[in-house]
Amino acid sequence: MAVPKRRVSKQKRNSRRAHWKLSLPGLVSCPQCHEFKLPHRVCGACGYYKGKEILKKDA
Repeated sequence: MAVPKRRVSKQKRNSRRAHWKLSLPGLVSCPQCHEFKLPHRVCGACGYYKGKEILKKDA
């Protein structure tokens, strides 16, 4: 069984963890209402997907 020969220092451990960061989601503009939405999903503002009304929005 593999066992570490030396204890990993705090600096080595922290520098390895330094690359965990949040990234912005890829947003696209809705062709109907031009609001930003996630790709391949129904627009939350107007309810359209691929040019068809999927959700009825009560105004």
